[in-house]
Amino acid sequence: MANYLGISDEIYALGKQAERFIAPYMARIDETCDSNTEKVLAAFRKNRVSDNLFAGTTGYGYDDHGRDTLDRIYADIFCTEAALVRIGFVNGTHALSCAMFSAVKTGDTVLSVTGPAYDTLQNTITGDMCGSMKSYGIGYRQVDLKDGLPDLPAIGQAAADPAVKLVFIQRSRGYAVRQTLSCAQIGEICGIVHRVNPGAVVMVDNCYGEFVETTEPTQFGADLIAGSLIKNPGGGLAPTGGYIAGRADLVENAAYKLTAPGIGGECGCTIGQNRLLYQGLFMAPHITAQALKTAVFCAKVMELLGYEVSPKAEDTRYDIIQTIAFGAPEPLCRFCEGIQSGAPVDSFVTPEPWAMPGYDDPVIMAAGAFVQGASIELSADAPMREPYVCYMQGGLTYSSGKAGILLAAERLKKAK
Repeated sequence: MANYLGISDEIYALGKQAERFIAPYMARIDETCDSNTEKVLAAFRKNRVSDNLFAGTTGYGYDDHGRDTLDRIYADIFCTEAALVRIGFVNGTHALSCAMFSAVKTGDTVLSVTGPAYDTLQNTITGDMCGSMKSYGIGYRQVDLKDGLPDLPAIGQAAADPAVKLVFIQRSRGYAVRQTLSCAQIGEICGIVHRVNPGAVVMVDNCYGEFVETTEPTQFGADLIAGSLIKNPGGGLAPTGGYIAGRADLVENAAYKLTAPGIGGECGCTIGQNRLLYQGLFMAPHITAQALKTAVFCAKVMELLGYEVSPKAEDTRYDIIQTIAFGAPEPLCRFCEGIQSGAPVDSFVTPEPWAMPGYDDPVIMAAGAFVQGASIELSADAPMREPYVCYMQGGLTYSSGKAGILLAAERLKKAK
């Protein structure tokens, strides 16, 4: 095989060794992809997708048939009453924030049951900025994880408080060293909450988890989910945006938060982006599978190099994130440099830690993406704090993702 990237024979051999080990787990990913592809295709067929839906609107965006049909398709895929899919969401945090505000008002309490929320979302909940939940007099409590897993008895006790109107679950690990939750585990939490506090809404941050399993949290009792279109469900094609899916009244309230009371989801032009949102969703199960395969390969390669990884290559996965514990800043930075050098965009750039908006620590981020910040594309990032754990995710194709991992391994080898 021609060597276009300057990867050494030693690292190529390491990659071949990893691939032999992971072959059975790749087949498992393909089975999930096949099932999810059929599910998406069935939703497209049910909603009679045609070329006329791809035309965009301008201005107010009234009567955008393509936009409204896409909402129904998302609702069908996630088995919910309604959905809101909009390019007006600037990122996942924006979609999550609007979703959270759909269920609470002044005097209510939000209960996070997976420890602290993701770094950028903490500003929405407890931040001192104008428009935060704290500024509206909305309370906050949390139940920390126990041995890396939800503390079910403590959740039941905390959720029984009638002031708790929103129970928040973060499916993925974020910048924490913890396990990602399966839909079944989320279902256990939902069952407890609905039993002790029937009036509380259970909401799930679904980022990085869509199409990883053949089911979604809303099929296990979650009232509301939200996520980003430049992660799994955008299929690498969506240029921006986010989605919310769940109970119809909650989705409507979230739409009022996104736009304005009384306007909601009736406005919001799509300015020619519908085709990419549809095509990206159609591709999403396949692209998610490519990202999962890249993560499994990364896990085995880095383990062979002597680093602690989570999940391990053989573990069942519930999101696309792979963590590598480096224990020191130097190898972490070298890994990110290698990932960046394997990107199709900005491969010549050297990533450096910087004060990224919404984060308390400097963050290093390797991301040479066609869509800025799209973590369904191969990327690696980490807060520069102990224990110096890197979070790798994405890969539009397994072949390109594999090349990026091998380049990162090469950087680490040369730095030793």
